[in-house]
Amino acid sequence: MKRALIITVLFLVFLIIYFLQSNFFSWYNIAGIQPNLFIVFILSIGLFLGKICGFSLGIIFGICLDLFIGKRIGLNAIMLGMAGLVGGILDKSFSKESRITFMIMTMAVTILCEIINYTLQIILLGAEPQFVKFMQIVIIEAIYNAILVIILYPLIQKAGNKAEEIYTEKQRKSLMRYY
Repeated sequence: MKRALIITVLFLVFLIIYFLQSNFFSWYNIAGIQPNLFIVFILSIGLFLGKICGFSLGIIFGICLDLFIGKRIGLNAIMLGMAGLVGGILDKSFSKESRITFMIMTMAVTILCEIINYTLQIILLGAEPQFVKFMQIVIIEAIYNAILVIILYPLIQKAGNKAEEIYTEKQRKSLMRYY
């Protein structure tokens, strides 16, 4: 029951982030480039709830995002699924307590996701490669995401720790009956 509540809350947060991306950040952009809060969101899910949850919710939210935007279905699903998987893998290697570590992870995952997305657009959609423009967009987006992580990290950390506590509670209880 508590897991369903967490998934419902995450879906509501996804809708809020979608609203912010499509409305608020269309006004507040840097050189016409918006941050990608979905990467930060899915990376946080992977980091706090694990790679399986991060990967599966990344795919689900990516498909929803593709349906909302109306482009080809699957590009955002691959990108966000990979972000959730990387977040889950980095969970064991890095501390969730450090704002700088999370900022660096966000920048690295943003760059990686955008490279994968750009490569898939070139291969699947036949987009024309423009590497200088692409690098400019990726660098600005990664810095923009990092700035937002610095601002939002206390909220991300508090919500992530609470979700992790609730999400893993059932696993702890089921393991305790064997000891």
